[in-house]
Amino acid sequence: MLIVAALGGNALLKRGEPLTAETQRTNVKIAAQSLAKLVRAGHDLVITHGNGPQVGLLALQGAAYKPEEAYPLDVLGAETGGMIGYMIEQEMENALGHDRPVATLLTQVVVDRDDPAFKNPTKFIGPVYDKAEAESRAAAAGWHIAADGDKWRRVVPSPAPREIPDMRVLKLLLDQGVVVICTGGGGIPVLRRNDGSMTGVEAVIDKDAASALLARELNADALLLLTDVDAVYRDFGTPEAEPVRNVTPAQARTLDVPAGSMGPKVAAACDFADTGGISGIGRLEDALDILDGRAGTLVSKDAIHNA
Repeated sequence: MLIVAALGGNALLKRGEPLTAETQRTNVKIAAQSLAKLVRAGHDLVITHGNGPQVGLLALQGAAYKPEEAYPLDVLGAETGGMIGYMIEQEMENALGHDRPVATLLTQVVVDRDDPAFKNPTKFIGPVYDKAEAESRAAAAGWHIAADGDKWRRVVPSPAPREIPDMRVLKLLLDQGVVVICTGGGGIPVLRRNDGSMTGVEAVIDKDAASALLARELNADALLLLTDVDAVYRDFGTPEAEPVRNVTPAQARTLDVPAGSMGPKVAAACDFADTGGISGIGRLEDALDILDGRAGTLVSKDAIHNA
C-alpha cells in the first residue's frame, strides 16, 4: 500500500515543551520509530508534517530586523520545511537502518489569490500567550490573534490548497522506492500568475488539507492523520464521550468535533475517503494498528459504523 502519513504538532513539540532543537529531535525520533514499522510491514510511505510553532518562532526572530528585511511567510515556510525535514529524514534513516533511501522535498502548493481566507486569518502560528501579552504584541506588530484553548496565539491566512506542481518529482522518487518527506507545513504557498509562472504569498496552508490533496493526487491507498489523541470522539468533552471506530465520510461530517484541532483532520479524512481511499486518525505510536483497524478511527466509504 502507498500511505501518506501526516504528523501533527505533537511529533515535534508537545504543548508546554520548549521550542528547542533538542526537544524536537527527541520527539522526531519517537515518530520515526513508529513510522518505520509501516515501511517494515511492506508499505510505501510519504510523510508530511506541520510547522505552526516553528514558522511562528522564525517570524518572531524576523521582527528583530527592519520591517523591509523580515522574510515573508512563504520563505519561512520553506525554511521550516528544510529544518524539520532534515530531522525527520535523519531519524527515519536511523530507524530503518539505512535500508531504504529517504529524501526531503521542499514542496510548492498553489492557492487561489481570491481565497476568502486572505481576509479572515484563522491559522495558528507561533507560541501561546496570555490574552494581555497577545493583545500587546498584536498592537505592536499588526498581528491578528485568536483564542487557542485558554491561551492566545497569532493567526494568519490559511487558503485552501489547489494544486501541487511538484507532483512529477514526487512520483519519480516514489518509483525509486524512496521514503519521501514533503508538503511540510502544508507546503510553500504560491500563486500562479496569468503567464503560468509562480510567486510566493503570505500564508500558511493547513497541513491536513494539503495532505489530503497530496494523497488524492498520488492515488494513495491510505491517509493517516497522526496526533496525540487516540481516536475521534463522539460528544467530546462530555461524560458521554466515546470513541468512533469506523465511520463513513457522511457520518463523520455529522460529528461535533473541535474546530481548531480535530475538525481539520476529520474534514481531510472525509475528503480523501470520498475518493475511495481509507483515512485513519489516531495516536502517532499506533500508526500501524490504525491502518490494520486495531486502533484509532477509520473513515471509508464502506465502513461499518459501530461506535
